[in-house]
Amino acid sequence: MKKPVSVALIGTGFAANFHSSCYARAQGARLAGVYGRDPRRAADFAQRHRIDHVFKSLEEVLTSKEVDAIDICVPNHLHPELCIKAAQAGKHILCEKPLTGYFSPDTSAMIGKTVPKKVMLEKVMQQTAEVLDVTERAGVKFCYAENWVYAPPIQKANRLLAATNPAILRIVGGESHSGSHSEAAKQWAFSGGGSIMMKGCHPLGATLYLKGEEGRRRGGKPIRPATVVAEAARLTQVEAFVREEPKWIKTGWKDVEDWGAMLITFEDGTVAEISAGDTTLGGVRNFLEVYSSRARLHCNMSLNDSLLAYTPEGSVFGDEYIVEKTETKAGWSFPFPDEEWMNGYPQEIQDFVSAIADNRAPVCGGEVARGSALVIYGAYVAIEEGRRVDLRPWW
Repeated sequence: MKKPVSVALIGTGFAANFHSSCYARAQGARLAGVYGRDPRRAADFAQRHRIDHVFKSLEEVLTSKEVDAIDICVPNHLHPELCIKAAQAGKHILCEKPLTGYFSPDTSAMIGKTVPKKVMLEKVMQQTAEVLDVTERAGVKFCYAENWVYAPPIQKANRLLAATNPAILRIVGGESHSGSHSEAAKQWAFSGGGSIMMKGCHPLGATLYLKGEEGRRRGGKPIRPATVVAEAARLTQVEAFVREEPKWIKTGWKDVEDWGAMLITFEDGTVAEISAGDTTLGGVRNFLEVYSSRARLHCNMSLNDSLLAYTPEGSVFGDEYIVEKTETKAGWSFPFPDEEWMNGYPQEIQDFVSAIADNRAPVCGGEVARGSALVIYGAYVAIEEGRRVDLRPWW
């Protein structure tokens, strides 16, 4: 019988909550402990999730012989350094999205030009290459935690596409809701971008995965994104919204966009349309449509109707969780019987653990991480310069 893969969880926020519960469902996994910068919060997290050990420092995590791998669930600007330190310590890595971004505090406003977006793109691609090169040289597994890749609708869509082997002509996808959980998401220095970065990365990651799989089926190598055009807006800054009260859409975005869209052309001439926003009421809207030569597929990862609930007064349900980002529990709602499973979190964790145990590449790794960074920052260049950006030089 194989020894369980022992994982240390880094972070105690929103993503860490999802990941923690999934380790209990994963075969061959052992959650060795948790580390957070705030000891009290880490202790509370450990108690709520029945984790036996709270690490006192990051150094303790990285030097522990009991830890095989680390699961990075911290704000975006901390990802690259933690990935590199973990690889150098010989620890396998599961890194929450995005892998990296441009986080310098001198970015000013997203629509400002203190640092040209072209410079940001160059820095991001250099850092992405550095992280992936270090992990490869260290011989550790790097799993990119793009849960959309693992979501059952996306995986089933990929199997249907494999069965018919069509040409994927067009993909349309989006993620939107009424605003991020994290205050760090509202400032470029911590998030590396706004809605395009924080929301658009999900449908983009799934799109890159499906086009990659299509390419491998056809010619043994992924079909890569060639160009991108994009647009962004700060909709919560428009005068009509600013004057309006009360507000159910989150405000306080400091220097990032709260809506964006990308139009991507792939090297085979096919296209993808990706939208993202923090200005949508009614809960999360996650979808991906695949238009192929032999089939049309619609992946709906939100607003399921397997369970419907109605109450005239939201307080009736008390503290019971309904669904992510819904503004009220009153009226009809769509409680997820298993939101983690539908969003691919248990499958993501299981693949990470199994890839380590079986010494194989994870389903989602450096290819999607690198491609996502390239397209997103290419989109920011396109927005700033008002032109189509050629991504091929970065291949």
